[in-house]
Amino acid sequence: MIGVEQLRSHLQSTRAFFGPRAAGWEERFPDDEPLYAAAVAELCPPQGGVVVDLGCGTGRALADLRRAVGGDGVVVGIDATPEMLEVARARHSDARSDLLLADATSLPLAPGSVAAIFAAGLLTHVPDPRELLRTLARVSRPGCRLALFHPVGRAVLAARHERMLAPDDLLDPSVLPDVLTGTGWVTERIDDSDDRYLAIAHVASDRRDPEVAKTARR
Repeated sequence: MIGVEQLRSHLQSTRAFFGPRAAGWEERFPDDEPLYAAAVAELCPPQGGVVVDLGCGTGRALADLRRAVGGDGVVVGIDATPEMLEVARARHSDARSDLLLADATSLPLAPGSVAAIFAAGLLTHVPDPRELLRTLARVSRPGCRLALFHPVGRAVLAARHERMLAPDDLLDPSVLPDVLTGTGWVTERIDDSDDRYLAIAHVASDRRDPEVAKTARR
């Protein structure tokens, strides 16, 4: 369990890193737009549903999510960095989205309320990814789908940062399916190419914590 002080420190570090970079973020990655659009299309949010862009940053997926859910749907963008949300409001006001300042470890979402979740580059930026995935399963309605996305593959990103990929990396296609199973999700597919990373999953029909379910069967 991550302690309160650790969570506060992590949130401060996240804001300190992303805040000063928010204004020029989209200019740094001008070729990502088609990749976001393709990932949203593969997530296939339902018409009229509630879709959450978790860690929405400057809002590059908001317009695509809005088109997917239509006029009767709801798009909620959530980010922990105020400066990122300011840019999202200025750049993507036509996406008609509710933008919320919130930490991913404490989400303002009702249980069973969400039809689809889009999370770009988020899982490696939270202190306890497994706990986040459990939380996302709890706020999901039956049939909810999840997209874990990054507009570049893990190997390319690691080389860019001059680091080696760890064999136990959470997002490794040999590791992630078990992580998803243990947190209430069913893996549909994982694309870990040079061009992008995209994992698609849907919420399990039995969304109880695996340990609770195991105890109940005894």
